[in-house]
Amino acid sequence: MKIIKAISCTCALLLSAPVFAETTLRVATWLPASSSQNDVVWPTWAGWVEEATDGRVKVELEYSSGHPKSMFGLVEDGVADVSFGVNGYLPGRFKLPAVVEIPGETADPEALSVALWRVYKQHFEPAQEFEGLKVLGMFVHGPGQLMTTFEVNQLSDLQNKKMRTGGGVVNDLAKRLDVVPVFAPVTKVYEMMQQGVIDGVFLPAQELKYSRLSEVVTDVTLFPSGMYTTAFTIFMNPYVFEDLSEEDRQAILSVSGEKLSALAGRAWGNSDLAGLEDARGMGVRIKELSEDDPITQSFAEKVDGMYEAWVETVADRPVDAQAALQDLKRIAAEYESGKN
Repeated sequence: MKIIKAISCTCALLLSAPVFAETTLRVATWLPASSSQNDVVWPTWAGWVEEATDGRVKVELEYSSGHPKSMFGLVEDGVADVSFGVNGYLPGRFKLPAVVEIPGETADPEALSVALWRVYKQHFEPAQEFEGLKVLGMFVHGPGQLMTTFEVNQLSDLQNKKMRTGGGVVNDLAKRLDVVPVFAPVTKVYEMMQQGVIDGVFLPAQELKYSRLSEVVTDVTLFPSGMYTTAFTIFMNPYVFEDLSEEDRQAILSVSGEKLSALAGRAWGNSDLAGLEDARGMGVRIKELSEDDPITQSFAEKVDGMYEAWVETVADRPVDAQAALQDLKRIAAEYESGKN
C-alpha cells in the first residue's frame, strides 16, 4: 500500500507541475544566407524571441522556400510559420504601404521603416489588407539606385532600355522614365543581365555584393535620396500565433513591431555600404549625383505627382490617405533628426 501511495503521489505531482513545451517557429526565406535579412535580421530576432520567452520559443530558418511572392501564401496555408514578403509582388492586395515607396522621402531606411510601422498601426491596420496574416513588422530596404550596363549621362539615356522591375510603385516609375519594364524577382537579375535580357535594374546598392551584380554591371548612378524604395512586411500565421500561450504571444510582440522594423531597416541600409565597396573593388563606375545635378532635377520632374497618384489608388480603402501621408513624412523626418 505504501508503494502504491508513493506512486500515486508522484503521478499527482507530475500532473500538477507546469508543462513548458518548446515551440519552434519555422521561418521561410528565399534569400541567400549572406543577405542582411538572413545574416542579421532573423538571427537577431530569433535571439530576442528566445530570450523573451525564456527559451520556450525558438526560431529556425528554412532556405529556398520558393518564389518570393509565394511567401504570403505559404504562411497563410500553414506551410511555414513566419516569413517576409515584398508587398508589390501581389499587386492590388497591399496598396496602402506603397506610400513609403515613392521617391523623395529620405535615404535613411531605418527612419522610413519606423515611420511605416507607426503609420500602419495608426492608419492602415483597420483597413485589414493583411487579413489572414499576423503582421509582426514592416520595413524598407536602402534607397533604390540605378545599375546599368551602359553609362548614364542624362536621364533620357534610359529611354527604351530594358529594365527589371519588381512590382509596386517602381512599375509606375518605369513608365515615367520611358523604359521597357521586365518583371522578375531579384534572384533572376544576375542571370538576366549576364545574358543581355535586361540592360539595367533599379535596386539598393547592397545587391551589388549579395546578388553579385558587381560582376555584370558597368555603371551605378546614385541619386541623393534614391529613386524609390520597397515596402516589405514580416508576418506570421495567425493560428500558430494564437496557439502560443498569452505570455509567449506578448513576449514575441514585445520584440517585434517597431523594434523589429527598425532593426530590419537599419540592417538593410548598412549593407548598402558593403555593396558599394564591392563594386569599387570590381572596377564598376560609380556616379554620385548632387541635388543640383541635371539628372537629379530631371528625375524630380518625372516623379512629380506620384503622391497624388497613390492617394487615388487607395480611394477604395477606408483610410484618410492625406493624413497618413503627412504623418509618414513627419515621423520619418523626426526620427532621422533624432539620430543625428
